[in-house]
Amino acid sequence: MRAPHAAPWAVHYHVEAASLHAHLWRVTMTIAHPAELQTLRLPVWIPGSYMVREFSKHLQQLQCRQAGRPLAATQTDKATWKVPCDSAQPLQVQYEVYALDNSVRASWLDAARGFFNTTSLCLMAEGATDQPHALDLLRHPGMTGWSVATGLPAVDIDKTGFGRYQAAHYDELADCPVEMGAFWSGTFTACGVPHRLVVAGALPSFDSARLLRDTQKICETQLRFWHAQDDAQATHLADIAPFSHYVFLLNAVDDSYGGLEHRNSTALIAARRDLPRLEDAKTPEGYTTLLGLISHEYFHTWNVKRLRPAEFVRYDYGQENYTQLLWFFEGFTSYYDDLLLRRAGLIDDAGYFKLLTKTANQVLQTPGRAVQTVAQASFDAWVKYYRQDENTPNATVSYYTKGALVALCLDLSLRAQGKTTLDAVMRGLWQRCAGGPMAEVDLLAVLQDQTGRSWAKEIKAWVHSTRELPVKTLLQAQQLQVHEDPAQVAQGLGLRVTDASGTVVVKAVLRGGATEAAGFAAGDEWLGVEVGARGQGGSWRLNKLDDLALLMGTERRATALVSRDKRILRLPLLLPQKVTTWRIGNAGRAAGLWPLA
Repeated sequence: MRAPHAAPWAVHYHVEAASLHAHLWRVTMTIAHPAELQTLRLPVWIPGSYMVREFSKHLQQLQCRQAGRPLAATQTDKATWKVPCDSAQPLQVQYEVYALDNSVRASWLDAARGFFNTTSLCLMAEGATDQPHALDLLRHPGMTGWSVATGLPAVDIDKTGFGRYQAAHYDELADCPVEMGAFWSGTFTACGVPHRLVVAGALPSFDSARLLRDTQKICETQLRFWHAQDDAQATHLADIAPFSHYVFLLNAVDDSYGGLEHRNSTALIAARRDLPRLEDAKTPEGYTTLLGLISHEYFHTWNVKRLRPAEFVRYDYGQENYTQLLWFFEGFTSYYDDLLLRRAGLIDDAGYFKLLTKTANQVLQTPGRAVQTVAQASFDAWVKYYRQDENTPNATVSYYTKGALVALCLDLSLRAQGKTTLDAVMRGLWQRCAGGPMAEVDLLAVLQDQTGRSWAKEIKAWVHSTRELPVKTLLQAQQLQVHEDPAQVAQGLGLRVTDASGTVVVKAVLRGGATEAAGFAAGDEWLGVEVGARGQGGSWRLNKLDDLALLMGTERRATALVSRDKRILRLPLLLPQKVTTWRIGNAGRAAGLWPLA
């Protein structure tokens, strides 16, 4: 172990690679003024990802010393240790953390890349969490050509970013992930605020200039959304933005997608094929999805990191932190992520309405919307949204998608009244709550103030009941068309399946659908069909679900041949008469109306 470091920081961490190939980080932690019985804890979750993840399962080899003398640490629960020591001497704690979680939530280490959130790596020193912390990032001999990127304030670093960083308290440390590796890095300024974009794992075809340019447009649009209404105001945003600099940490992999917001950075993961490519004039659907992810996480810098649920004033890292407001913080963010892409000029009206159509259909195709309110879905995120199974679509609704539709309904209702918009309401909330904690009553108060009437009835109906949202009526009032097209085969049958390998396997059976009536169950392998009431149309192997229409022709009755637990079942299937899906269009819509306004 290293000798304790005398410094102005209450807690000081040295983080280094114990072994790149064994995927082990080594952490040496020094507590300047420990308690006589010092408690050490590792968080069990990371804010923004509402699930207990038990990070302590990867912590090993914990040792404690004081003045060179070994001390015994007693583990009292899954993530807590207590160490009796001399309060007049610094306490040093060393341990290793196994890191092979290639997500945005935990830690990763191999010979090509390092990444960590400190919630999965750095023990908390009880009694010192509100005091200054320091983090030293040490270079391993195998890290040739590596650099560091993080939102933490630097104290003493080299030109590649290795060295010392600091945080005002543990919460700030926990909110600044660290990326290491031979990544691509670029910078830009948005409304006077410096931004850095880091991409790890990109292919040689990666069009870095386009991603940098498009991300800049997103940032400028959102900074103006929150803080400026004209060019004159925009020139002064560097003084009033809630961060002095911002860092995007994007990990490009073969096949994954997600993001996690932080106070002045975000960790993103996306498929390499979704990055923009050199000489690609078009905007592929995957790239639009990536831009939507960037927009979503950046919007969270205001909406959840600062303007946050009152229940999140102080995070309790040792257990679930409940709120009924994720429909607002995640749902409204999901509404604005695509809408602000449109306002930034990165997609056109047709592209925007295609994304809106997808969101509407995701809600309409979820039977659980009639079972659970979106407020309940927010509260139950810890055990339902992040722990999905075959019954999830029947029992719950997504606070992302339905929350986005609640925002849409509110925005269109406000615009129809003509006194304000949801944009103004969001800025009003920011001002009312001083960019800090808020509750549902704050939203209602701003709505009342800006419109002169109560919106409690609408919020109760849309958020706290399972009644259908008036999406179609409100869209049509904006001169938009909502077409009803025939649903795809899976939706028509009430099924969710996988069939890429040439075998149709049932993932979920939706409540009230034709396949539920026939007796299908999740996990069934759908082998084939005997067409017609008595099989007079022949018996056919089913390799892809979309082939069912070809095999059935005009027949509506069939016997489905299903394998369940190696038993062959014959299930009577009656195809539904008509199942439709939405398609939102703007034919005949006047120029200059929502969503551009």
